[in-house]
Amino acid sequence: MFRDTRQTENDLLLYLIALIIGVMAGAVGALFHLSLDYIFARYDAFLQGMGHGWSAAFIAVPLSAGMAVTAVWLTRRFAPETAGSGVQEIEGAMDGQREVFWLRALIIKFFGGLLALGSGLVLGREGPTIHMGAAIAQGVAERSELPLHERRGLLAAGAAAGLAAAFNAPLAAIVFVTEEMQRVFPFSRRTYVSLIIAAIASAITAESIAGRHPLIEIVVHQLPFAAFPFAVLLGFVLALVGVVFNHLLLRALDAVDQLPERLWWSPALILGAVAGLLLVVFPEAVRGGEGLVLQLSGVELGVLALFLMSLLRFAGSILSYAAGTPGGIFAPMLAIAASVGLAIEALVGHASPMHDVQHAGAILAMGALFTASVRAPVVAVILVMELTAAYSLLLPLLIACATSAIVAQALGGKPVYEMLLDRTLRKAAMAKENLG
Repeated sequence: MFRDTRQTENDLLLYLIALIIGVMAGAVGALFHLSLDYIFARYDAFLQGMGHGWSAAFIAVPLSAGMAVTAVWLTRRFAPETAGSGVQEIEGAMDGQREVFWLRALIIKFFGGLLALGSGLVLGREGPTIHMGAAIAQGVAERSELPLHERRGLLAAGAAAGLAAAFNAPLAAIVFVTEEMQRVFPFSRRTYVSLIIAAIASAITAESIAGRHPLIEIVVHQLPFAAFPFAVLLGFVLALVGVVFNHLLLRALDAVDQLPERLWWSPALILGAVAGLLLVVFPEAVRGGEGLVLQLSGVELGVLALFLMSLLRFAGSILSYAAGTPGGIFAPMLAIAASVGLAIEALVGHASPMHDVQHAGAILAMGALFTASVRAPVVAVILVMELTAAYSLLLPLLIACATSAIVAQALGGKPVYEMLLDRTLRKAAMAKENLG
């Protein structure tokens, strides 16, 4: 009738470890979030004090360039595996193909991420927090006597805790692991419950420190059934964007790898300088973009301006990631999608049932692009709902994401993190061959 006492104690020990990981990941994630907001605020105050003129650009260009180059130098010198988002590194570690050097990853991802994102590069804060959460989990798990598959399960729990801290989205974080990392997640009742505990603990801790609210709260009305074809249209268009984004991201990474070793600093220098200039003349085109999505929902921009912003952010996100800086692609994708969605909404809105539902295009497009790139439609729906609190758009969002998944699959696209992991493993194998 009653379970074995020892088994119950083992369960409680694992859940306690997951709770500790969640609290630590939430605290570190909140500290990263607040530190980045402080950097942004100080940088913006400086630019405003300089009048956003050429005198401001004269300072901003070398400052952002220096920050970006320093971020790349830190990753190359101390922790090469911290370049990019880190999701593929975690998946590789869970599969036993990569090793997590937790202390160096935690330190470099934190400070390198602050420099890279603070410089204005088009990167997301969720990449560093996911990787730092997994690094914390590895550091805690190494001190336990848990079996290997449960230590790997705690890696996933740490990653989920990091995502929950970044976006105030614990449910999306849980589903992200079970949907996106399903190939490598060691699923069992114990690891699954541990995952849930870590995500909840992280969200509570982060909210307690940094505040509790949806990151991109947008007020929208329910979409009429007659406008549902618009969701299909957005799903189709954003699927094309997502497949192209993934392809060009890999091509950009390969192109940077072809540069002579002595010029390792040049992509970060150029991109940092451009980011510094854009912070002065067109700030909407740079940084991660979480605030931009909210800003776009409160202003009316022309179609050309929205498409221009989309193109700049599309190129900026790919090139910023390829430069070897620590940073994610979630947030930039959301901003790209919102711009495209609002542009398409502006084009078709006046001649369709969409004219009474403003900003729905941004929300549907965010889910559709995430689906096409990451190939996790359920995560996309939950993440967008938790981020925006636009629950009235649940059904059309499901339609947009399902359409995007079908079209992306038909176009031969692959999940971005699967592509990045395959590339990482190929590079590691080639490096080992050369050493041998």
